Amino acid sequence: MDRVLIFDTTLRDGEQSPGATLNLNEKLAIAHQLARLGVDIIEAGFPISSPGDYAAVRRIAEEVRGPVICGLARANKADIDRAWQAVQPAQRSRLHVFIATSDIHLEHKLKKTRDEVRQITAEMVAYARSLCPDIEFSPEDAGRSDRTFLKEIVTIAAQAGATTINIPDTVGYTQPEEFGALIAEVCAALSGTGVVVSVHTHDDLGVAVANALAGVRAGARQVECTVNGIGERAGNCSLEEVVMALKTRESFFGLTTGVDTTQLYKTSRMVSHYTGILVQPNKAIVGANAFAHEAGIHQDGILKERRTYEIMDAESIGLASNTLVLGKHSGRHAFKKRLEELGYNLSPEDLNRAFARFKELCDLKKEVTDPDLEALVADEIMAPTEVYKLQQVQVSCGSQSIPTATVRLISPDGKEVADAALGSGPVDAVYKAINRLVNVPNRLIEFSIQAVTAGLDAIGEVTIRIESNGRVFTGHGANTDIIVASSHAYINALNKLISAQSNGHNGTGK
Repeated sequence: MDRVLIFDTTLRDGEQSPGATLNLNEKLAIAHQLARLGVDIIEAGFPISSPGDYAAVRRIAEEVRGPVICGLARANKADIDRAWQAVQPAQRSRLHVFIATSDIHLEHKLKKTRDEVRQITAEMVAYARSLCPDIEFSPEDAGRSDRTFLKEIVTIAAQAGATTINIPDTVGYTQPEEFGALIAEVCAALSGTGVVVSVHTHDDLGVAVANALAGVRAGARQVECTVNGIGERAGNCSLEEVVMALKTRESFFGLTTGVDTTQLYKTSRMVSHYTGILVQPNKAIVGANAFAHEAGIHQDGILKERRTYEIMDAESIGLASNTLVLGKHSGRHAFKKRLEELGYNLSPEDLNRAFARFKELCDLKKEVTDPDLEALVADEIMAPTEVYKLQQVQVSCGSQSIPTATVRLISPDGKEVADAALGSGPVDAVYKAINRLVNVPNRLIEFSIQAVTAGLDAIGEVTIRIESNGRVFTGHGANTDIIVASSHAYINALNKLISAQSNGHNGTGK
């Protein structure tokens, strides 16, 4: 049975979701989990975009074993050299070179002629191949490119040494029938070359997964996708959806992947925690309602025979029927083992911090479940490098009083600073007090609270987004006290904003 390669671009295209910027530790943790998931290729980032992105790609290449580690580069020597420096330490490296081919991109973005693009493609793919034996080439905006010119460009790239030709529907414009036909034409043009044809689809019109599957049916043997379908604008092809479609309908597609599907749910949860992008309840495969049944007719059918209304087992994506519950009497070994089962391999120092936080949580809750542990690790261990640290927050509010907040922070130079403010509510007062101390202009554009588990002692997860100079930053906080969680979320977002101002970060999309 033919195999479809899974090319995961969560850390590159997925991170370009507004506000989804990840720090190095978060990227490394996700990359290790993607290796456990069994993806074939990890596109770890766009190394020339910023020093931070280069460092993250380089670290992933040095530490993550199993998948091919790929770096993105525009079709110029500076980009290619930087990407090669980043991915070179990997067991297996790949350079991903792209240039636009649609007339609208040539005229308005590149300001180049077709002849110039032909020459650049031949020269830069050959240059990349002189450095690395595994080269992927993408004609950006292929979905809107002239078919004859597109086939000419991919042929030039293959002749110059590309081993994978990726066809991106960069703006999610094409429909499944026409995208499948396009892939069939590209496969025919490259017949006999031994080049793998890949698909990269976006969800602007809600057909990213459908387009990817149409491409696979037409001969593509690599799918580029992201966990939870995150990405630019409406997102990318969802990894879990395309993988489970191929697995569940194996008799139809006649294809398989190397993905360990029992790792899908925990991978989804990890990415959601670190990016701050919540998974909608009705999301296919990993949404909270994906295996839930409320209608009486459905419940009756499920009780009589599960297959009446379920085409997949919950266990197949890693949803266990029972969950190990930890409590105040649980020891460090059980705690460490459960974190490892959830995909978190912490350093001794981080494990000590997490265990101390776990014990504090046990004093507030009788039982600590897996979602509680995930929230704890995301909030305590994988936070960005602390510029400001929350030391204390205290609020006074009520129906007949003016909400007042006192906040104490540790500043970047290690000094303790404090201030107080009034607000329209307790969270507003806290944020105003923090703003007085930090003094970094921003605008709060989103604020959401979600209970991690049921019960009055549930951990509250707060996710916020702030905007500054056109850039969006996500903050995440978790605590049984939602005011404290809200404070951590805001400090988390501000630290990301301050770090970005110090380092700079640019992105690109295909």
